[in-house]
Amino acid sequence: MPFTKQKLSLSAIKQVITETAHHPQLLSHPSRTTSTFLSIPIPESSADQIHKTIHCVTNTHRHPSSKLFFSPLNISYADLFSPLKSPPHLFEAKRLHALLLVCGFFNYTSSDRQLGSQLVSVYVNFGCLQEALLVFDKLPNKSNNVAWNSILRGFINVGEFSKVLEFYHSMLRQGLVPDNFTYPLVLKACSGLNDLEQGRIIRDQCGSLNEARQVFDEMPERDLASWGAMIYGALQSGEWFDALCFFRRMRFEGLRPDSMILAAFLPACGRLENKQLGMLFQGCAIRSGFESDLFISNALIDMYCKCGDMDEAQRIFCEMVYKDVVSWSTLIAGCSQNSLYLKSFELYLKMNKAGIRTNPVIAAVVLPVLGKLKLLELGKEMHNYILKQAFESDVFIGSTLIDMYANCGSMTQAEHVFEFMLHSGITIWNSIIAGYSLNDDLDSAFGIFRRMRDFNLKPNSITLVSILPMCTKIGSVRLGKEIHGYATKTGLGKVISVGNSTIDMYCKCGYLKLGVMIFNQMTEKNIVTYNTIISAHGIHGHGQEAFTFFEQMKKAGIRPNKVTFVALLSASSHSGMVERGWFFYNSMINDYCIPPEMEHYSCMVDLLGRAGQLHDACNFIRRLPVEPEIDVLGSLLGACKVHNKVELAHLVGEHILQKNQKDPGHYVLLSNIYAYTHRWNDALKIRTMIKEKALVKKPGSSWIQVGSCIHSFHARGKMHPDFHKIQETLESLLLEMKDEGYMLDSSLFPHDPIDDADEVINFLC
Repeated sequence: MPFTKQKLSLSAIKQVITETAHHPQLLSHPSRTTSTFLSIPIPESSADQIHKTIHCVTNTHRHPSSKLFFSPLNISYADLFSPLKSPPHLFEAKRLHALLLVCGFFNYTSSDRQLGSQLVSVYVNFGCLQEALLVFDKLPNKSNNVAWNSILRGFINVGEFSKVLEFYHSMLRQGLVPDNFTYPLVLKACSGLNDLEQGRIIRDQCGSLNEARQVFDEMPERDLASWGAMIYGALQSGEWFDALCFFRRMRFEGLRPDSMILAAFLPACGRLENKQLGMLFQGCAIRSGFESDLFISNALIDMYCKCGDMDEAQRIFCEMVYKDVVSWSTLIAGCSQNSLYLKSFELYLKMNKAGIRTNPVIAAVVLPVLGKLKLLELGKEMHNYILKQAFESDVFIGSTLIDMYANCGSMTQAEHVFEFMLHSGITIWNSIIAGYSLNDDLDSAFGIFRRMRDFNLKPNSITLVSILPMCTKIGSVRLGKEIHGYATKTGLGKVISVGNSTIDMYCKCGYLKLGVMIFNQMTEKNIVTYNTIISAHGIHGHGQEAFTFFEQMKKAGIRPNKVTFVALLSASSHSGMVERGWFFYNSMINDYCIPPEMEHYSCMVDLLGRAGQLHDACNFIRRLPVEPEIDVLGSLLGACKVHNKVELAHLVGEHILQKNQKDPGHYVLLSNIYAYTHRWNDALKIRTMIKEKALVKKPGSSWIQVGSCIHSFHARGKMHPDFHKIQETLESLLLEMKDEGYMLDSSLFPHDPIDDADEVINFLC
């Protein structure tokens, strides 16, 4: 071993181990501490004294909670390899690093390919990417994929997706052959960058899973790494059933899974929202002794977050002895994904108090939370921090900054970020389009979309998914068809999300048959596909057809979720099928164990109210286990208007007014009910209340497309350049209507019908 071929003074050994344990910046610069002592040979007889010195130093400076993994006496390669596999905390890793330094494993003459690479992996696991990079740079032998894959994983963990691709290509230039651990990381980076073309190129480089299986089946002996490679490959290819089969076969042959294999299955359980299966793997991990393994714990948090069980995710997090940056970021992101924005922000504050620095991944997770909470000033502070830390060039960070400013309604700031990162790729353009759409500035959104051609940017699936709903908003089927044609021509139509958005666009624009045609053409469908087509048929009053698609969905093996039952209850309501609605409501609770939420309560009240069963609707609300929210009461109020139940409307209205609702919609509805029954004093009282509360009803709006230009109009708006010409035309039409005998419904006014055309225009607006 190189240890006995180097001469180091005893004081030098003590200095190296002590300083490197406390000063990580020295870890990958052995020349700073050992170069003076590396050239003088020492006799074998001095080895025992050196071992004793190391033993003394490591015991003296050991972390209080650590255990000495090895005896410094008779140190061998195996003595170092075993503890390097999973040191319990960072301090222990630094001590091991110090031993590698003094043992000469970073000497350019060293032939070691394992220990240095394992150390790189250890630093990445502890979230210390900079230390990992410094160690990687000093490795005398970089022919081991472990070190390269660890750095790729480190870049993934901090959201540096573009650097993943750079490092991957550097790996190829060095002549290394990527393995089944490399490709999932690189493909994940492509996903993070929304780089479909690069993803396809790398996918083609991965080779065929069938070919890999053939080679695997011909192997006379298969170790854990071989099984792990096939399992990872199957999971990455979306072959969930094959991955499970490999796992069962591996267990049948007597091999126990390691923590990495078990951790690989858990994210897949999360993506499938299959909590039961995830719990089975959790049990397997506990029986295998991996209950406190960092990888397993982080994967479990992620799985439970994706399955919506935030209580269990937080329980696992709180019981972890050591939490790394991935642990915090996973739970913070999970709270955000489950709309627990305040909780997500509180966790971020706790993370800061725990001394964990904000990295690009944390920043990208927290920024949308600040946007959802409308915390613009804190968002600006985060932006300043990003600039100071030089994160601003990261595409993902730029995208989330735009998202944060857009959610806060500060599109001017979002535009500044966009202009600064104009040449950073399609992701930034997609973000600004989504931001304009969120703020109902469709003209600017379409303007950015058209501007893409000037920068030779090709819209990707995310672009189309952002643009298609805007076509729906303005009812522009022609533009929607153009985008559909582009998607078909470029192959993006095969992307499930694009297909789902296309179905939604056609159906909401009234072209239900075209939506069904797209549905039938899709070779792959998910839960969103079926929810979209079921909801569309329900809205159009075709309840029976909606139920038929639900049966198709069950035959396809897709488990319905809470959105599915909202669509089914809505379909039952629009079709007047009360008994069918009750059937779905009870099935959701009893057969699928989905607890009803306010949307389901609102749908049931709407179902009963539309059918005229207002008494049953009132009883349903009284039996609710929670206080009904405004939408539930609003559904009942709407039914009162339809069936002219003024007294009941008055009682429901009082409950709504007690909630101090800031949305004027329900106030206006109640006022109209009073006006329809000539209760002018009550109507005036509600209108006065709206003015006193300074509630502003969002003006109605409409669009029309003339050529390639889209004209938008808002109620009472006078900003259109041709407003006066439009007003003259409208006045002319109103006079013609009057000549034809059409009259306004006088029951809506507290006085005689309006004769003046200007007043008519103002009223209609």
